[in-house]
Amino acid sequence: MTDPVAWSTGKLRFFRRPFHEYTLTERVVLSQMPLFVTTLLTAFLIWAFFPATMGNPLFATFLVSQIAIMALCYLVPWDKLPYTSFLVIPLLDFVSIALGREGGQESLTGISLLAVFPVIWLCASGYYPRAALWVSVLGPLAIIWVPLIIKGALTGQDLARSLLLPVMMLGIGVSVSVLTLSMMRQQRELEEKDAQLQDSLRTSQRQESLLNTVLDTVHLGVLAVDADGHDVLMNRKQRTNHELARPKEIADPNESQLLVFGPDRKTPVPVEDRPVRRAVLGETFTDYLVWLGSGNEQRAFVTTARAMKDPDGKFAGSVIAFSDVTDLVNALTAKDDFVSSVSHEFRTPLTSILGYVEILLGDGPADSQVNMLEIIRRNSERLLTLVSDLLSSRNGQLIVKPHAVDIAELVRTSVSSAMPKAAASGVVLSAETPERLEAHVDGARISQVLDNLVSNAIKYSPDGGNVMVSLAQEDGHFACKVRDTGMGMTPEDASEVFAKFFRTSNVRRTAIPGVGLGLPISKAIVEAHGGTIEVESTLGEGTTFTFRVPV
Repeated sequence: MTDPVAWSTGKLRFFRRPFHEYTLTERVVLSQMPLFVTTLLTAFLIWAFFPATMGNPLFATFLVSQIAIMALCYLVPWDKLPYTSFLVIPLLDFVSIALGREGGQESLTGISLLAVFPVIWLCASGYYPRAALWVSVLGPLAIIWVPLIIKGALTGQDLARSLLLPVMMLGIGVSVSVLTLSMMRQQRELEEKDAQLQDSLRTSQRQESLLNTVLDTVHLGVLAVDADGHDVLMNRKQRTNHELARPKEIADPNESQLLVFGPDRKTPVPVEDRPVRRAVLGETFTDYLVWLGSGNEQRAFVTTARAMKDPDGKFAGSVIAFSDVTDLVNALTAKDDFVSSVSHEFRTPLTSILGYVEILLGDGPADSQVNMLEIIRRNSERLLTLVSDLLSSRNGQLIVKPHAVDIAELVRTSVSSAMPKAAASGVVLSAETPERLEAHVDGARISQVLDNLVSNAIKYSPDGGNVMVSLAQEDGHFACKVRDTGMGMTPEDASEVFAKFFRTSNVRRTAIPGVGLGLPISKAIVEAHGGTIEVESTLGEGTTFTFRVPV
């Protein structure tokens, strides 16, 4: 059984639809429905108060014709006929109403006013507006005059009395026509505007798609925020950057919870100094360096922000660009390490040269030699000054900043990173570490030492072999050993291995690439932690490097 509430709701929704959204058959039925319903009410009044009229053949024909016309509205496939063929229905209504007027006017006056329905239909259709106005006059006039002419009782007074109805219908028709034409013009204007809006929407969608494609193509993180700091746009690269800065235990962190650090990679940047916050406050800046994330995943970014203005010139938000410069920063650090190492190596021989020149000058050399020694001293001092300047430019290179670090994890990470290189060289690389060993050290620097020692062990095992990295705690220190079964060194070479740019004779003969800076830098890092590093090696058997650092 049909739910009456659901049925009534469905009917209301049906009638709420815009008229032009109905099918042609539905529109024809809806246009005929007011006259049909009024006819049924008229029939009820006649049946209730003038039952004798129901037997009048003309009135009965009127009722039957209205039923037949309504059936035609439903049954005729109007969409398969010429489009305006449905206008025959209001014309048939004039004939039907004429029959009803003649059959029922003695019982119920005003039946001829039913002609207003086909008049409205014709004029509201918008088709043939002039013809519709003529029919608005002639149709009601024919309803009255034709019966008079047939009866032969036509007088001037009868004709005059019948003119009021056609004039009223003409007024109604004109009003409806004017309103219809006005609505049609408005509809055309709306359709044109709708087409323009659709074109604008498609253009906007194409531009948005192009913008998103461009933003997702560039290797920059781009973030746009409004004046309240809410994200407006974020490209794929920036979503990756945001995920990098998100603490693992917080699903949706706020700005103060993100992992944003200063140039030292350890000190959190205050909230008010963070790039996004500065941009929300309306600041404009360029190449502001921050580090995002933590541990081995930490990356360096330079950020640039530009403010957006609304049409009134008021602050409407900002666009912030994040450029990953980790490789550049690392390259600059490596350059500084190289400059520092080379500069240190230059200082030693220059100091010796100057010392011996002073000795020679103090021994009273011949006059011919004094001039040459002065030239040597002057140029040596100049070169020493240049070296000192290079060292000064690398201020703070080996300043370590300790924090709590799991050394065992650093060892495992270093070994894991070197696995592909070991496999390519035919080396079996393994690690032996406790589950956890915490120490207060500069994790990045210790990782640098580990990576260098493990890389050397693999590189100097050209014929394959084994490399074992072990970690243990002993007497308040942690001791890390990197042992290989490679080519090894002579005692003489082993004693010089930590000298900058030193390379063993065996390595030079085999043309293994390198510049001799890795071990000196590693030694400097270990000693900056208050630790020691030593080497044990046997030519042809292998080498073991051991460094110890206070926990």
